[in-house]
Amino acid sequence: MTATIIDGKVIAADLRDRVSGEVARVKREHNLVPGLAVVLVGNDPASEVYVRSKHKQTQAAGMASFEHKLPADVSQADLLAVVAKLNRDPAVHGILVQLPLPKGLDTEAVINAIDPAKDVDGLHPNNAGRLAGGFQALSPCTPLGCIILTKSVHASLEGMNAIVIGRSNLVGRPLVQLLLNENATVTIAHSRSRDLPGLVKQADLVYAAVGRPEMVRSDWLKPGATVIDVGINRIPQDDGKTRLVGDVAYQEALGVAGAITPVPGGVGQMTVACLLVNTLRAACAIAGLPKPAV
Repeated sequence: MTATIIDGKVIAADLRDRVSGEVARVKREHNLVPGLAVVLVGNDPASEVYVRSKHKQTQAAGMASFEHKLPADVSQADLLAVVAKLNRDPAVHGILVQLPLPKGLDTEAVINAIDPAKDVDGLHPNNAGRLAGGFQALSPCTPLGCIILTKSVHASLEGMNAIVIGRSNLVGRPLVQLLLNENATVTIAHSRSRDLPGLVKQADLVYAAVGRPEMVRSDWLKPGATVIDVGINRIPQDDGKTRLVGDVAYQEALGVAGAITPVPGGVGQMTVACLLVNTLRAACAIAGLPKPAV
């Protein structure tokens, strides 16, 4: 048996097409152009690549894209002033402050300053609390992408045993809430969990989000399990270059899993596509329109 490879590139492209269609419809019917503002502090190369990709895809979907680049030594007060200005700007429906921020800036204070209605990263305590309570909320993009990828394999997740390895606020915790909303039975595991391989072995759905290269081995997996690998790790090669690997030993897992996401080409593709979904949803909610069909 060889696992079905879940192609994040194809699924993300389809999602972006559907977003573009809905953006065109709300423009036509309501004269509304969803707008996304991205704030980039400093010049971290990985962050710059992400921001360029977000800008390009936002424009390709027919949305307005606003970029705010600030120097690494910007003061906390000046950064908060930019956020406050974007909160007031009626052309902006989504605000994303690219993380991580340079040392010396208070990330929590910056996230808390974003208007929860425009918090397309889903990190504001209001959105996190609403999600935890099972209420309508803007959800973080990566967990949202994980659910869409899983549902490309399983139409319903109801009653399935899921394990989430990792408990970060960005992925692990919100992913648990989204899985509960799908009526899955969820275990959240982490570095302190006892007998992690034994826990993983019971799961129909495995989500690896720990940031440890190839930690999840094939003998941990239940045969036929669906594996969603959120990890992106650079490991050195003999030729001095590096290669990207996930948190799952992919080549091994291919022989045991029923379906698996590759790294790269899996979850990463979905994150920006889901950011566009959140921006469109936020724009419709702020304008008092029905939830868009994405």
